[in-house]
Amino acid sequence: MKQTSLVLLILGLFSCSNISKEEQTNKLNIEIDNWHKDATNADFESYFDFIAEEGVFIGTDKTERWSKKEFSEFSKPYFDKGKAWSFYAKERTIRFNKSNTFAWFDEVLDTWMGDCRSTGIASYNGTEWKLEHYQLSVTIDNALMPEFLKITEQN
Repeated sequence: MKQTSLVLLILGLFSCSNISKEEQTNKLNIEIDNWHKDATNADFESYFDFIAEEGVFIGTDKTERWSKKEFSEFSKPYFDKGKAWSFYAKERTIRFNKSNTFAWFDEVLDTWMGDCRSTGIASYNGTEWKLEHYQLSVTIDNALMPEFLKITEQN
């Protein structure tokens, strides 16, 4: 019985490793795209279900470092109004660790703030991906940086 269990475990691990990087990337792309759609569609439960229990969301304001609980409490009124925010990925790059249990990604988003860039880390628990860390940043053209610095000095 022990040998059968061991053989099944090894076969299971081997079959998981046969999933191509392209298939893994496609699956995670769909998960992230759906997460963004959940905000657009104000699907609070699905949006926050994708975030890991210990997940962190870092927003564009320097004060925004939210735990999942803090971010859900802050966001709930927006979702309750029927639309939170709409972010659409214009491009995304995903990489995986060797055991395919962690992925990190960056993306350029079309948002109400113009183009934004975000980075994230997701973990795979054997059945589903969970977002562990997400950071959203507003992009500023380098040529506009002196003007931007003047504006921020006023704060």
